[in-house]
Amino acid sequence: MGDFGNVLTAMITPFKADGSVNYDVAAELAAYLVNNGTDTLVMCGTTGESPTLSWDEEYQLFVEVLQSVAGKAKVIAGCGSNSTKEAIAATQKASKIGVHGSLQVVPYYNKPPQAGLEAHFQAIAQACPDLPLLLYNVPGRTGQNLQPETVARLAEVSNIVGIKESTGNIDQASEIRRLTPKEFHIYSGDDYMTLPLLAIGAKGVVSVASHLVGNQLQQMIQAFSAGKIEVASEIHLQLFPLFKALFLTSNPIPVKKALKLQGWEVGSTRPPLCEADLVVSQKLEAVLKELSLISTPAI
Repeated sequence: MGDFGNVLTAMITPFKADGSVNYDVAAELAAYLVNNGTDTLVMCGTTGESPTLSWDEEYQLFVEVLQSVAGKAKVIAGCGSNSTKEAIAATQKASKIGVHGSLQVVPYYNKPPQAGLEAHFQAIAQACPDLPLLLYNVPGRTGQNLQPETVARLAEVSNIVGIKESTGNIDQASEIRRLTPKEFHIYSGDDYMTLPLLAIGAKGVVSVASHLVGNQLQQMIQAFSAGKIEVASEIHLQLFPLFKALFLTSNPIPVKKALKLQGWEVGSTRPPLCEADLVVSQKLEAVLKELSLISTPAI
């Protein structure tokens, strides 16, 4: 249950000039990503600006993207909440739409203890027993860390199939790998940590950079899996400046700016997020030019 491949793109949500969701561009971008290295699209997560999307907007995004990539890729729906009741309702509705899995973030702001976190995820899994669930641990945003021992107990639930690990902590990822069966998939939640986590048994990455370099990320993971460690390392080091540039300020501000520099009409971010400032924009543009991701005007 729930093999989502190597490269999962945490897809941005495009907006129109009036701030409404641009479903046409979302469908177009989804198709492009699937043709350029993405195995699975993760919709309405952090990069998709879920905190400022309504549930109705999210469900419509699921429908549009499912239609766009039908038969070519899987779609994971971000349905997490800091209310267990709300997360269950959202996940059940998304499951009926036909998504292939759901991303479930650690409840934010209310900082439940480990017992509360375990009960939260178990309740969602029990309410949607046929839908694969991917845990999402990002303590920098939620204020609470899902401990490896808790992850190990949750890994015993049949439809909790993996975790997006976004602590940036190799020790924690190693302990999760040590305590869970190999069938439980660990995905790096940070592009720069993908290669290090592959070395301790991770499956792949839930990526932001794959909007721009999906094929290269796929090549890196496949090279590592084939034992071509030097090749994988070369790709990682080549892309490392991009990995860092995409987090010069709050995600998804930089990646939306990068896509606009490539000509995508993805619009701005929703308040309270804002546009990239001049310093971030210039640094990002320089990295994109260095990697030939945008053209350098002839003199």
